[in-house]
Amino acid sequence: MKKFNIRKVLDGLKEQASSSASSGQSGTQENNLMQETLQSENFQLCKTVRHGFPYQPSSMAHDPVQKILAIGTQSGALRLFGRPGVECYCQHESGAAVISLQFLINEGALVSALADDSVHLWNLRQKRPAILHSLKFNRERITFVHLPFQSKWLYIGTEKGNIHIVNVESFTLSGYVIMWNKAIELSSKAHPGPVVHISDNPMDEGKLIIGYESGIVVLWDLKSKKADYRYTYDEAIHSVAWHHEGKQFICSHSDGTLTIWNIKGQGKPFQTITPHGKQPKDGKKPEPCKPILKVEYKTTRLGDPFMILSGGLSYDTVGRRPCLTVMHGKSTAVLEMDYPIVDFLTLCETPYPNDFQEPYAVVVLLEKDLVVIDLAQNGYPIFENPYPLTIHESPVTCCEYFADCPVDLIPALYSVGSRQKRQGYSKKEWPISGGNWGLGTQSYPEIIITGHADGTVKFWDASAIMLQVLYKLKTAKVFEKSRNNKEDKQNTEIVDEDPFAIQIMAWCPESRMLCVAGVSANLIIYRFSKQEITTEVVQLLEVRLQYEVNDMESPPEGGGGGDRDLPTPGAASPSPQTTGPPTHPSTSSNSSDGVRDNVPCLKVRSTPLKQSPGYQVELVVQLVWVSGEPPQQITSLALNSSYGLIVFGNSNGLAVVDYLQKTVLLNLGTVELYGSNDPYQRQPRSPRKTRQPSGGLCDINESSASEDRCKSPTSDHRDNSFSRSRSSSVTSIDKEAREAITSFHFCETFARKGDSTITPCLYVGTSLGTVLAVALNLPPAGEQRLLQPVIVLPSGTLGRLKGSILRMAFLDNTGTFLPPAFEPWYEPNAVGADSEERDKGRKRRPVSVSPSTSQELQESQYAVVCSEKQAKVIALPSQNCIFKHSITETSFVLRADVVQMNIGNCVACFCANGHIMTLSLPGLRPLLDVNYLPLTDMRIARTFCFTNLGQAMYLTSPTEIQRITYSQETCENLQEMLGELFTPVETPEAPNRGFFKGLFGGGATSLDREELFGETQAGKASRGLAQHIPGPQGLEGMKGAASGVVADLARARIALDERGQKLGELDERTAAMLASADSFGKHAHDMMLKCKDKKWYQF
Repeated sequence: MKKFNIRKVLDGLKEQASSSASSGQSGTQENNLMQETLQSENFQLCKTVRHGFPYQPSSMAHDPVQKILAIGTQSGALRLFGRPGVECYCQHESGAAVISLQFLINEGALVSALADDSVHLWNLRQKRPAILHSLKFNRERITFVHLPFQSKWLYIGTEKGNIHIVNVESFTLSGYVIMWNKAIELSSKAHPGPVVHISDNPMDEGKLIIGYESGIVVLWDLKSKKADYRYTYDEAIHSVAWHHEGKQFICSHSDGTLTIWNIKGQGKPFQTITPHGKQPKDGKKPEPCKPILKVEYKTTRLGDPFMILSGGLSYDTVGRRPCLTVMHGKSTAVLEMDYPIVDFLTLCETPYPNDFQEPYAVVVLLEKDLVVIDLAQNGYPIFENPYPLTIHESPVTCCEYFADCPVDLIPALYSVGSRQKRQGYSKKEWPISGGNWGLGTQSYPEIIITGHADGTVKFWDASAIMLQVLYKLKTAKVFEKSRNNKEDKQNTEIVDEDPFAIQIMAWCPESRMLCVAGVSANLIIYRFSKQEITTEVVQLLEVRLQYEVNDMESPPEGGGGGDRDLPTPGAASPSPQTTGPPTHPSTSSNSSDGVRDNVPCLKVRSTPLKQSPGYQVELVVQLVWVSGEPPQQITSLALNSSYGLIVFGNSNGLAVVDYLQKTVLLNLGTVELYGSNDPYQRQPRSPRKTRQPSGGLCDINESSASEDRCKSPTSDHRDNSFSRSRSSSVTSIDKEAREAITSFHFCETFARKGDSTITPCLYVGTSLGTVLAVALNLPPAGEQRLLQPVIVLPSGTLGRLKGSILRMAFLDNTGTFLPPAFEPWYEPNAVGADSEERDKGRKRRPVSVSPSTSQELQESQYAVVCSEKQAKVIALPSQNCIFKHSITETSFVLRADVVQMNIGNCVACFCANGHIMTLSLPGLRPLLDVNYLPLTDMRIARTFCFTNLGQAMYLTSPTEIQRITYSQETCENLQEMLGELFTPVETPEAPNRGFFKGLFGGGATSLDREELFGETQAGKASRGLAQHIPGPQGLEGMKGAASGVVADLARARIALDERGQKLGELDERTAAMLASADSFGKHAHDMMLKCKDKKWYQF
């Protein structure tokens, strides 16, 4: 046995301790100072909710009892809508288009048919609906699906013209099949085409009407298995609808006609109508019109029936918008729609097809909108849509997400936004009102801001997984409308499409200050006011931000004040500050050789601007052409309300603007920020060589087509900062002479290495991974702030990382997040006593923690810097890097944010390879790494944003916002927060047949479908026709979904009876067993007595 030596063990421990100390002394010290509270178990990633209009919708269904609406899309998505705030998103795995949807009315289930010839049954009785059964057809293509009310037998029409029948409970095929050749006349050899319609006679369930595309309609007798009547018309059929009495039906055709047929009149239609055809006087057939794609025929008890149809306009109405036609009695109303009609449904008072329908509304599903028309009011007004379906009103170009906002912010935005609402809506309640809200425990305010291609900015209330528009700001009002004359285009070289598109937004929720940067190299600064004002002259600053890298002369080190001028030979100099009216003679000057110079890209309006309560323009800043060079797009932007400054940068440099004094404080090329310490050997280059053929400002992408310029989320290209990020590591410096500004951060920190006091600073991040500091010397708050200049001094570099700098933040010596200083909001247009309050509020600048209180500590602050490749934590004022983490080697980070969770802070990153990661602070330990979106597209890359408390969002399609959470706590509470789609509701009573109808017949006749379609009579279906795929929940889950409340009660009663019966039987069996046991015991005792005295040899 080996001898144990205690001395060797102790020596080994000492060596281990000394080596770990030497490898990371500062690291262990920081860990001792700051206990990291966040652990990997605090993180979990899951989708929460999807908002917006379903992208590329393809079908729709409505449950008239539950009052819920389902919309299917071309990508296999399913969106369910109940009352405002009750929404649900599901996805078919195959991603095939949804061609048809059928509710099991008031049963909490839905059938979907897909373009890949599969049929699915969804259980809606759970908060996250799931598929219970699927059936995949192998030999036939599905074209039409029909499920009669209160039936469990689903009719499926196919491209071959056959009809198959599926049991919805077991999702098995019946052996009963209606073959096309039996349905049509035997003498007809031609194939009738695909099935375009199936429905049963409202008064006789045993009679089924089948519409074939070629124009043949067949009335099929299910019991006798033969056609009763056939109706032939020489135009293709698009849809069929019954009169509720079952004696007439109506067909819509490809030539714009409607034919009404009596079921017993076979030869000719009873009536032919061409709703939009011009009637010739000589009695000839009217001119053909466009196809009527769908018709619905709805009756009322007291008035004329409604005929509602889509399409059918005459061919000479070129350029006319898509229309829905409502024919009621002698009146015909043509309702124009903004987009093509995908489908429409008439909402009726009764779910029973054999009763007067009493229609009250029409739901019209358009390609990009959902419209509900009130049929009960004159003029057919539309209902005000309460769902957040207008996200895509103009394409979204950028997003920002703010959780845990000031509590008074949402009411303030709502109060100004409520005045913007349109008038003329129906006065009735929104008719889709099913479901119940979730019991959300999340109570903090959340706001999403979207910037759009037409220059609008929308503020949305996103609290408690809902979404509601609060306020809409139109930034284009600040500019003159562009006239389509050649002169203007020549001056500015703006392409016609979307010159006002929003590119970046900076918002301070506490002060409510807003700054937006547009694609036309312009900035607008807004203040929030509850009072209306008229601005006589919009304040304007023009900035010449165009620098040529030139090694003949280096800029002086440091220094930079309000009146600083740095002319460089061959390069442009900063412009003089211009503050007066926007129309300066110099602004539109072209030099004698025709080279554009000092020309802004958009013209600020010269007429007075009436500004409603809400966001009001404070200042416009425009970059101008310089010596024939167009201004470069703004790539980064920051705002600080406490300092009264905004800063913006592009691929040339940066400019700091004092929006209180309306002056440019600093206008520097990126190279000049370094002073004489520029680490890169840059090649001199002429601005002429980089001139873009279409005018650089107009393209978000340096080499993309102009139409992709501002519709960034919908384009497949990237903006400058985005495309540069692939090649922004240190190795590409030689190729990349231009160094763009990619991020900013205002903070109160140490401006230089070894400083003993903290001062207001601006930290600047570049595309080459450098972090530079700029010191800000601010006058005292109050009146002095408006009179004395702000001194701005570049003060050296903080450090370098691989890749573009994306995000910077600061922590104090305990690891607590240090937010930038801000000014509380005040009413800018206040007068009298209110203005005195305002001035008091403005004098209070947030006091920062004095370093003297923690003087004994070596480091007072920690800077967190995240680039496309790595993250660093740098101690201040020593500027030592204490933690470093390589985020990705093979990909690059698209979005990074330093976020506050309930119990600590972390860095959240979204990578181009689809990974979502979180890192602890300050230790940068990986806490979460999930491969969330393996295939990202540019829209997601541009719109992804993280916010506090574990929330994130992105635009998943051009019309929809997807929200996700990376917080374990939110994931656990999500089930409670989600709304319920299904609520127990009694099915309305069936219509009364009436005494005479009951006596003499004529009422609705029922059919025992179970007997007809069941296996005993119909036999088994062909084995290879369709494949059954059980869902994850199996048959037991189905039984819960495919039964109404009444059926549930009946089933429970039967189950109780069965249980009682079984308990009775068990009681009897127990008694019999007891008797048997007694008998056995008695026999055993007798045997024992008998054998008691016998010897062994006597047996």
